[in-house]
Order: sequence, then structure tokens, then C-alpha cells
Amino acid sequence: MRRGRRLAIDVGDARIGVASCDPDGILATPVETVPGRDIPAAHRRLKQLVEEYEPIEVVVGLPRSLKGGEGPAAVKVRGFAQELARMIAPVPVRLVDERMTTVTASQGLRASGVKSKKGRSVIDQAAAVIILQQALESERVSGKAPGESVEVVI
Repeated sequence: MRRGRRLAIDVGDARIGVASCDPDGILATPVETVPGRDIPAAHRRLKQLVEEYEPIEVVVGLPRSLKGGEGPAAVKVRGFAQELARMIAPVPVRLVDERMTTVTASQGLRASGVKSKKGRSVIDQAAAVIILQQALESERVSGKAPGESVEVVI
């Protein structure tokens, strides 16, 4: 397991959830919800977070269908991740499967009493936490960095 803090991002149309972990990669925690409608502003805020947290990598959730295919949402996230990778280079960006993370986050928050209207921004952060926990667990089990690398195109 590589040592170092990571950031995880759950990209949505309206909001982008962000989570980070400790340098030992044991516990993922919510960071903030970035407004997602203004993409350039979102990229600028994410770049600030990368500068602040100094992660060894950024993990972006890739929305796949239950069968593993990729639709329009995945294409959008790939483009978002590509631009982010260009902006924060040399910090690597990796895409990881995020199937069911928002559903899992919603159910967990509902179970703990968080109302859906108030919880929308929290759900995005919770989904980012789940994405990061899954990525950390994948690396712990396999010994390899999770998901696929996003190549920087200049």
C-alpha cells in the first residue's frame, strides 16, 4: 500500500462531492461539495483543494451501468477527469468504477436520519467517501493503484 493522502471526486451535474483520506490510506472522510454547473469554476476549486491537500493522486468515480457499460454520463466524467488531470499535473488522476455509490450513500444517510433535501450536498460527499474507501481497499488487496490512469493530453 502506497503511503500518502488521496482525494476522491464524485462528479455530478449539479454538485461534485470531494473526500480525502489520511496519509496511511485507512480512513476516508468528507471534504466539501463543489458546485458543478460552472465547470471551469469547479476545476479551479478542485485545483485549490489539490494544492491544499497535496494528494499522491486524485480518484474520480466513473459511472458505469450495472452491466459495466459506459453511457453519456461516463463520457462526460472522462472529459472532466481529462481536463482536471491537465490542470493538476503532475498529480495523477485515476478513474474508478463507482457503480451504486450514490445509492449506497443515500441509503446510509437516510438510515442515520438525514432528510433528502438537506442531504443532497452531503450525499455527494458521502459518495466520494465510498469511492475512496473502495479504491483504498482495492489497492490494499491487489497491491496496485486502483482503476485506470487518466493520461494528460497537453
